[in-house]
Amino acid sequence: MKELNRPVRVLVAKVGLDGHDRGAKIIATSLRDAGMEVIYTGLRQTPEMVVNTALQEDVDAIGVSILSGAHMTVFPKIINLMKEKGMDDVLVTGGGIIPDEDMQALRKIGVGELFPPGTNTVTIVNYIKDWVLKHRDF
Repeated sequence: MKELNRPVRVLVAKVGLDGHDRGAKIIATSLRDAGMEVIYTGLRQTPEMVVNTALQEDVDAIGVSILSGAHMTVFPKIINLMKEKGMDDVLVTGGGIIPDEDMQALRKIGVGELFPPGTNTVTIVNYIKDWVLKHRDF
């Protein structure tokens, strides 16, 4: 399989007032263990903070962990801010408690795969690597 000449850069973000970050930390560690460069924003980020950090850090992907139920507000806001800043080649993915019908609606606006709790971390690592190889090969 083709490889990048550099590590994949991923921003892992917790948006809103949701204070449960164990899953985000597990994902961040799994991505780092797979050789990716990971920037973890910490808790209580706004969509603006996440997009600005992603732009400053020149990431390939943004992974949003959300358990609060605000996914139908948070993801569209992130997508719109990214479009405003010309970040059309950055993956927005994530996970948390998101009903299937909401996942489908979010995919239609440009959000990538969304992973429910309990997803094998290898699945997430492979998804991000494959996406980056296809869309950000530079």
